[in-house]
Amino acid sequence: MNLLFQEIEFASPEYDEALGLRNRILRIPLGLEFVESQIEEEFNQFHFVLKDTTQGIVGCLVFKKIKEDTLKMRQVAIDDPFQSRGCGTLLICNAEKWAEQNNYTFIELNARESAVDFYRKLAYSIQGNKFFEVGIPHFKMIKKLK
Repeated sequence: MNLLFQEIEFASPEYDEALGLRNRILRIPLGLEFVESQIEEEFNQFHFVLKDTTQGIVGCLVFKKIKEDTLKMRQVAIDDPFQSRGCGTLLICNAEKWAEQNNYTFIELNARESAVDFYRKLAYSIQGNKFFEVGIPHFKMIKKLK
């Protein structure tokens, strides 16, 4: 694999491709689809992808600024053939470097219960109790960057 991490623009062709990936991996299995207002809310957020030079976008995530020093990581998705191959780790580590370079100190996220161990390996810690979001169990997790 020849993978490239990059920031993409809202409403660009790459954004549309990443949105399709997010829909296919995160939403459709839960019987959900994006509505226009959810997409419109992302215009001022930070969008990142992991691209394979031959396969196109294989992973993506979104950062939403929630405080001057804190980002919320959202909508992390890795295409099925690329899961369990280090792509998620690569995507998140590069996104964390971007956050550090842009003077953010904390990243928080709402992890699906099935992804908690993955985020723990990346030094995220659980904050609070299990809760339900989009009908499935989640945990709030946070990481202090260097």
